[in-house]
Amino acid sequence: MLSLKQIKKSYWQGQTEIPVLKGIDLEVDEGEFVAIMGPSGSGKSTLMNIIGCLDKATSGEYEIENVGVSTLSDNELADLRNQKIGFVFQNFNLMPKLTACQNVELPLTYSKVSKQERRERALKMLDLVGLKERSEFKPMELSGGQKQRVAIARALVTDPSFILGDEPTGALDTKTSVQIMELFKKFHLEGKTIVLITHEPEIAELCERTVVLRDGNITSDTSQQKEVMV
Repeated sequence: MLSLKQIKKSYWQGQTEIPVLKGIDLEVDEGEFVAIMGPSGSGKSTLMNIIGCLDKATSGEYEIENVGVSTLSDNELADLRNQKIGFVFQNFNLMPKLTACQNVELPLTYSKVSKQERRERALKMLDLVGLKERSEFKPMELSGGQKQRVAIARALVTDPSFILGDEPTGALDTKTSVQIMELFKKFHLEGKTIVLITHEPEIAELCERTVVLRDGNITSDTSQQKEVMV
């Protein structure tokens, strides 16, 4: 489903090139539940931006379901993000003036889905995350865990190819973090492909596969079936 080959990413400070990713090779199959972790400065946020089509690699090849990303225009990338990727962010990124239902509906507005169908699909997703009764609540009326449930419902409402989480439990307490991870596991068991960026080992342990970055390289790739030291 996701194929990254020799992905490199550098930034420039004046005349100095700063390499961040130094040749990443990574394959994620359909239905996998993967954690990507590493210390600050390891390159995991940069890798997340490339996986999420929020940034382009300096060199290398990246494909989503056999579609090459590097040659796409900005408009094509926007369409790809909306259709293929469900984002879940650490700080939820909910629109404060919209209700939970309206927040979940947002991705569908870009797909020209009718108003009635948008609401029906949003309510269905809120029901799946246990928040249908709070569909008319605004973010300020919800707890942190409830906000993240709304964000997960929003990520899933377009039926994306995979979910990409950027530290999705980073702003939550331990108990709520476990609840959110149980929700991710539920959707994984239903066949969803999930990639989580995290710095928390206890969160990575709840995934079926853990990829560790350090200094812009993958240093280990561990799952229940295999362990590869790079």
